[in-house]
Amino acid sequence: MVNRLKNNPHFKFAELDQMVPVAATANDPYLGSEWHINKIAANTAWDSAQGSGITIAILDSGVDSAHADLAANMVAGYNSYDNNTNTADVCGHGTKVAGSAAAVTNNALGVAGVAGRAKIMPVRIAFVSSGSCYAYFSTMASGLTWAADHGARIANISYASVPSSQAVQSAANYLRSKGGLLFVSAGNYNRDEGFIPTTSMIPVSSTDPNDARSSFSSYGAFVALSAPGSGIYTTVKGGGYGGVNGTSFSSPIAAAVGALVMSVNPALTADQVQNILFNTAVDLGTAGRDIYFGYGRVNAAAAVAAAKPVPVPDTSPPSVSIATPGGSSSVSGLVVFDVTASDNVGVSRVDLKVNGSLVASDSSVPFGFSWDSTTVANGINTLVALAYDAAGNVTTSSAVQVNVANAPK
Repeated sequence: MVNRLKNNPHFKFAELDQMVPVAATANDPYLGSEWHINKIAANTAWDSAQGSGITIAILDSGVDSAHADLAANMVAGYNSYDNNTNTADVCGHGTKVAGSAAAVTNNALGVAGVAGRAKIMPVRIAFVSSGSCYAYFSTMASGLTWAADHGARIANISYASVPSSQAVQSAANYLRSKGGLLFVSAGNYNRDEGFIPTTSMIPVSSTDPNDARSSFSSYGAFVALSAPGSGIYTTVKGGGYGGVNGTSFSSPIAAAVGALVMSVNPALTADQVQNILFNTAVDLGTAGRDIYFGYGRVNAAAAVAAAKPVPVPDTSPPSVSIATPGGSSSVSGLVVFDVTASDNVGVSRVDLKVNGSLVASDSSVPFGFSWDSTTVANGINTLVALAYDAAGNVTTSSAVQVNVANAPK
């Protein structure tokens, strides 16, 4: 019907009246305190991807799985320090990290994680000593291997010196072989750490609201990306919220962008996801990769846009045939036609031609026409139907010849 009206000279335009949603942002009440969401254009990326179908392993002090802003996203985890399934947060760090990555988004509660529909897999690697949390490289490596074997495609470790560990590098390569990526914090010592660059993981430095390096952020040739890490508002153990600083939070924010990329195109390999993150990052500091920002500050909207699958062109033409009248029929007066047409996507229009001249069009199923046979001479007349799809593919039916036998006027 729309196509028919579009071709009518009496109408200025014709369009399908569609029901569309409000162009709204997330309704999390503390979203206004999360400056980093707009800075990395996560709010724009959410129109296409929110992390659905991707599991992020948080290798840390555990996670408060009862936190109201995390509970819906939690999946089963592991404790590689005690070799059991107790993933309760022993010092609060992991809950803050988890929220910055994947706190539930658009639930009218608390904060919005960058990948608010991703799942959180808590992997406790840490123990408490003198009131602080520490972790061994060995528990990181074993925990990462467990996460890789249990479906995590993104992993985050926000502990110092991780890029220097060969054990963690080996586990990170194992995760990568399964299509996953490990993100790690660069450190909070405001110094060049001197680590040798590695291709096994993605070390992340911290930026502030002005896209400058955070004053505390470590740096060096090993840094691959940067992300916001100053004044990040996130979940806190016990059900609350609070502001935090550190590359401990820039890393999971970058990791969550990786989850957005994977969710919009799950077929991408780990290398492809990494390249998209590097190539779409906002280049800061010295042009190209540098020791302070790596390839640049993550850009969620650009990364998701670059990751979207390229639509496969529709090259399959419709099928079409004239069902009635049958060939060799004798007709007169007003003749009713029934046309059968189908397509792998959908038929957009069917035309009827008599002796090569267009006499009618229909864009609604079932396709049917009425033809005044008195407009042609008596005798044999040739009829064909043409079916079109939205991609412009067209098929012409087998010709049907009818004998027009109208009474003399």
